[in-house]
Amino acid sequence: MIKKILFITVLCIGLVGFSQEKSTDSTEVINLPSIDLKGFIVNGFDKKPLKGAHIYNMNSVRGTVSNNDGSFIIPTRVNDTIFFSHIGFQSVKIKITNDLLKGNELEIALFEKAEQITEVRVKSIQLVGVLEIDARNVPKDKYTRIHINGLPQTYEIGRPRQKTYDSPVDAIFHPIDFVYNLFGKKPKQLKRLKQLKKDNEIRDMLNAKVNREIMLEYLELSRSELDELLDDCNYSDYFIRKASDIQVIEAVLECYENHKAIKKGSTIRKE
Repeated sequence: MIKKILFITVLCIGLVGFSQEKSTDSTEVINLPSIDLKGFIVNGFDKKPLKGAHIYNMNSVRGTVSNNDGSFIIPTRVNDTIFFSHIGFQSVKIKITNDLLKGNELEIALFEKAEQITEVRVKSIQLVGVLEIDARNVPKDKYTRIHINGLPQTYEIGRPRQKTYDSPVDAIFHPIDFVYNLFGKKPKQLKRLKQLKKDNEIRDMLNAKVNREIMLEYLELSRSELDELLDDCNYSDYFIRKASDIQVIEAVLECYENHKAIKKGSTIRKE
C-alpha cells in the first residue's frame, strides 16, 4: 500500500514538473523580444531596387512599404511569417529563424509574373436621343448600393436569392459555413482579420490591392473558393472582381457576423 502511494506521489510530481516546463517554454516564446528585420527588395531580373513593395507580418498584423532604394524595416520575432508583395510580381513568404535576426540585411528578390489578358466584350446601348425612351432602354442596376462604416467607398450587394444545392451535403458544407467553423477553431485568424481594418497604414496598403493574397492566407482558401464565398454571401460579380482587399475583408467579416447571428438565433453583435 505504501509503495502504491509513493508511486502515485512521484508520478504527480513528475506531471507537475512537466506542466511547469511546458508553461515556461510557452511563456518564453510569447515573451521573445521584437527585433527589427532589415533588408532590401529588388527586381529578380535586373537587381534594381523595388520601391513601394508591401512587407507584411502575418503574426503581429503589422506592415510597411519599401523606400525608394528598396530598403525596409519591420519588427519581427522568431517563427513570424513575413509576406512580401508588389504589383506585377510574384509574392514571397518567409519564416523568420534565429539566423535571419543576427543583424545581416536581407535581399529579397521578386520576379515579374506573366498574366494572361482575358477577352473583354463591350456591349453598346442603342440610344435614340429621346430621354424618356433612352431611360427605358438603359439596363437597370439589379444590385443595391450599400456603405460600410469606416470606408469612404460604397459597393454593390446583390438581391437576396434562394440558393439551390445538388445534395444535402452541399447545403451543409457551403463556403460561409466553412469560414464560420474556421473562425470557431482558429479565433486568432478572426482577430487578425479584424486588426487589419484598424491599422491605418495596413488599410492604405490593402485598399490599393485587389489580389486577395493576405485574405487567402488567413482564410486558408483558394481564389476561386473566396469568390464562391462572396457569391454565397450574395455579393455581385462586379464587387467580387473590383473591390479592394480591405473592402473584401469588411464584407467577409460582415457576412460572418450575420451568419453567426443566424446560427445562434440572436442579432445582438458582440465586439
